[in-house]
Amino acid sequence: MPTDSMPLQDLPCLSLQGSMLSQPKRVMKRKSRDCLSEGLDTECTPTELIQQWSPSHKHQRLTSKGKENDSSQFVLARRSRRKKDSTSADISWDHLPDELLLKILFYLSLQDLLRMSTVCKRWHRLAFDESLWHSVDLEGLTHMGPALQQVLKTGIRRLRCPRSFVEELHFTGTGPLQIVEMDLSSSIIPTSALESIICHCRLLEYLSLEGLQLSDIIISSLSKNPNLLQLNLSGCSGFSAPALSDMLKSCSRLKQLNISWCDFNNNHVKSVVDNLSSSVTHLNLSGYRENLTLDDVKVLVTRCPHIETLDLSDSTLLMADSFPVLKQLKHLRHLSLSRCYHIHLAALTDLGKTFPMLGLLDVFGLVQDGHLPSLKKELPYVGLNSRPFSSIARPTPASRLTGSCSNRAMWNRKCHLRFKL
Repeated sequence: MPTDSMPLQDLPCLSLQGSMLSQPKRVMKRKSRDCLSEGLDTECTPTELIQQWSPSHKHQRLTSKGKENDSSQFVLARRSRRKKDSTSADISWDHLPDELLLKILFYLSLQDLLRMSTVCKRWHRLAFDESLWHSVDLEGLTHMGPALQQVLKTGIRRLRCPRSFVEELHFTGTGPLQIVEMDLSSSIIPTSALESIICHCRLLEYLSLEGLQLSDIIISSLSKNPNLLQLNLSGCSGFSAPALSDMLKSCSRLKQLNISWCDFNNNHVKSVVDNLSSSVTHLNLSGYRENLTLDDVKVLVTRCPHIETLDLSDSTLLMADSFPVLKQLKHLRHLSLSRCYHIHLAALTDLGKTFPMLGLLDVFGLVQDGHLPSLKKELPYVGLNSRPFSSIARPTPASRLTGSCSNRAMWNRKCHLRFKL
């Protein structure tokens, strides 16, 4: 019978397939290879044999050897899988450890850090990590009550926000704050809000509350900061002499105290001179006109023999007889007697002999500009009227108090996070 008319099951190729499937596996593979090489180009080559011999891979294709027009046999080939380059692999932010993300966030500005905190819960947690909020400058921020409340909870250690407006604020933290340095000078802040902050402070070393309305609660709370080194209460009011005495007794490590031009009477002045620590080296006790007497100066010199800078300006009761008393201050280098009108020019010429260590003398209002050259001849090694503003315990350098606001240092160091207008 002709091949064309044979039944499909009698075709030689199919009978070959059946016989091979009945043989052992090793023989079947060898015969399949022979069959594939001999009859691959015939139209009746079993598809099953081709699939059995070809490698098991998802992506298969027929490729030809040699040139495009070559008539050689077709063979089955597999395209090698492309290996991923480890350097080009995608890296997700979610896979980065917290330590690395914190290093990156350290270089963000305050505004960018706050924006980033809204991305997700993890980034919000990292954005308010204590390591990023070590020091913050909020000068120029208005209505800063909520912002200050949030910043205080971050474990901040250095806070600068002078000349700020703080609406009603009640800090509700349970534990003590970590603040070491704080400048709230000339801010508008309710006394109750300030009390809620100071009452939680135990580690203060540098503090400026210049020009603020205080209370006995605030002054008493300061006594719980035994490591206080510099305190600026210039122009403050609202606290009693007994509270001031208790605070000065507790702050035995105090080095610099600016308590000038406060709303004081004679009892306040006596509380200062009677309770100051012997460790004080810089003291501003100016502005007390008739409340500061020669007897107060005698007590002060006895209690604080290590004073290097002393400002007694605007003490109208002081006269030249105070110089022998002040002579006991062997380390005195800067003396301010501006507007002490009972001290005459002739007495000033002998200061060079009285104070051999003296380097700066401020006598604004006592000596007219025309007489300064003659006084300079008598005191050739003393700088006259070079410091119109006192820098004692003030966070901003005195030489720049009247300058531009570009200097945003606080006790000679700038804050890491700063609010930018």
